[in-house]
Amino acid sequence: MRAAIRERLFVWFQYALPQHGLSRLTLAATRVRAPWFRNLLIRGFLALFPVDMSDAVETDPYRYASFNEFFTRALRTAARPIAAGAADIACPVDGRVSECGAIQGESLLQAKGRHYSLVELLAGRDWAAHFCGGSFATIYLAPFNYHRIHMPARGRLLDTVYVPGRLFSVNAATARGVPRLFARNERVLTLFEGDFGQFAVVLVGALNVGSMATVWAGDVTPAARRTLAHLPARDILLDKGAELGRFNMGSTVIVLFPPGRARWRPALAAGTSVRMGECLGELS
Repeated sequence: MRAAIRERLFVWFQYALPQHGLSRLTLAATRVRAPWFRNLLIRGFLALFPVDMSDAVETDPYRYASFNEFFTRALRTAARPIAAGAADIACPVDGRVSECGAIQGESLLQAKGRHYSLVELLAGRDWAAHFCGGSFATIYLAPFNYHRIHMPARGRLLDTVYVPGRLFSVNAATARGVPRLFARNERVLTLFEGDFGQFAVVLVGALNVGSMATVWAGDVTPAARRTLAHLPARDILLDKGAELGRFNMGSTVIVLFPPGRARWRPALAAGTSVRMGECLGELS
């Protein structure tokens, strides 16, 4: 009972917070290069979270120029083997599966007893209908996870859209307590054409996420104006496992496939820990 009350209070408290103001403050603080301040942040973070530096290109956390560079650190090439089968779906991030499965019409499962609209998630884009009845996987990145986002399949970029919104936390407690969480938070929509048809990768912002970036547009958030924006098209082809973007602080990724295309591996379920590059399922 006490845990349930604490969870509700945590969710309610977020409604009152100046979410975007706090996130901009986080952005500024994490990019300070003064050694005393940078090291203070890194030391405090390491005291709070079990960060594994052994896979990083630079294993000494205090040799990064800023907290953000430490947080978005690159990994050694061999640290995350990419699923090798031509039809394999590679996990785009390190994290934990929040939910996955079939999209029921245009309804996606957020948490037990909570659903949200595919059309709302994709801000009414005309290509949203392409994924009705398809498959989805939602993966939450904890603060200690690797925070670069990679391609789940080979694809050519078709569309990039910035969608303004709130910045609630995206942890399990908030997913249980905030209706339509992923369709309310700020997000970046990316659409690709792959060897097995179209697929989408949605980057969902969250409280204290200083910014979201893609490799072709740089920092997309924080936006100068919080209005729906279609980013200029770039003719870019990315291989499976190639870097797509990054979160400058933690958040959530949602991967979407059309009907009849994706088959998740049987062991994939809510709560499953995953690593970037591992096989999540197969395309057909």
